[in-house]
Amino acid sequence: MKIAILCSDITHPIYPLLQIWAEKHEVLNKIQLVRLKGELLGGDILFLISCHEIIGKDVRDLYKATLLIHASDLPKGRGWSPYIWQIVEGSNQIPVTLIEAGDQVDSGAIWQQLLLVFEGHETCEEINQALFRSEIELMDFAVSNFDKVIPRLQDQREPTYYRKRTPEDSKLDPYRSIAEQFDLIRVADLKRFPAFFDFRGHRYTLSITKVTSNEQS
Repeated sequence: MKIAILCSDITHPIYPLLQIWAEKHEVLNKIQLVRLKGELLGGDILFLISCHEIIGKDVRDLYKATLLIHASDLPKGRGWSPYIWQIVEGSNQIPVTLIEAGDQVDSGAIWQQLLLVFEGHETCEEINQALFRSEIELMDFAVSNFDKVIPRLQDQREPTYYRKRTPEDSKLDPYRSIAEQFDLIRVADLKRFPAFFDFRGHRYTLSITKVTSNEQS
């Protein structure tokens, strides 16, 4: 098979896993891992993973299937950073959905879905690791089941949409408790979008590290 992966941001933490995945599957397939849609050559499957470009029908038609992975119970939670919004809202069960790309955002037919279950204490790194494992599993599913999968349309529930998160969405209120803001603190990306608060005329960033039981003793 000819498989392409379009990932716009090589600094994204999933990128090293995509490189490993590509090397693994190159044994039986021709794999192309690129940053720009202009580099795409066509083939069987195009995966859009952390893709920031609009991929029109002209590009999608170069492939038999163009797929993306979205972490919500579609059609609920279309849009940007859905798993972060859901955790901040208090959810510990995050569906991860493999769908076909289309003209309308996150509206495509569903190929497969997994459910991530958290306990409410996981840090950003732990959440990402679990999410990325699910994404890799769904990519494996797409390759293994390419000729036999039967996509299903999204159900008729009214779609909801999340907006793109900004650095300001990681802002904390110094007059509220840690417990009240813990979910916001633990999903904040320490390198790209750290949690912060303004106090006494200055801005401070905040990071948390989970201490294991051995380290506590």
